[in-house]
Amino acid sequence: MDPTIWLGTAFALFSIGIYCISKSNMIRILLGIEMILNAANFTFIYFAAQRAAAGYVDPLGQSFVFMSIVTGGCVVAVGLALIVNAYKHFETTDARELRRLKW
Repeated sequence: MDPTIWLGTAFALFSIGIYCISKSNMIRILLGIEMILNAANFTFIYFAAQRAAAGYVDPLGQSFVFMSIVTGGCVVAVGLALIVNAYKHFETTDARELRRLKW
């Protein structure tokens, strides 16, 4: 297994996720969080399967990734519900504009 491909992909996903979080659109922010989560999953899978040539794959890393995927799906569902609700009430998905609506 070439670490350059796995860790390079994880770094690229992490960088794109950070870029998406820096924008003000709430959907982009949510997708950026998911990309960062997937970058961490790539890293976990790489280090769990690092000794795969010897016939050993660590099941702990795979279970962490599985739980992370399940938790990430729940986060996306709740986040999209909040974004849809905010769009219905305020007719915008701009996070900066919604910050101005504080009490």
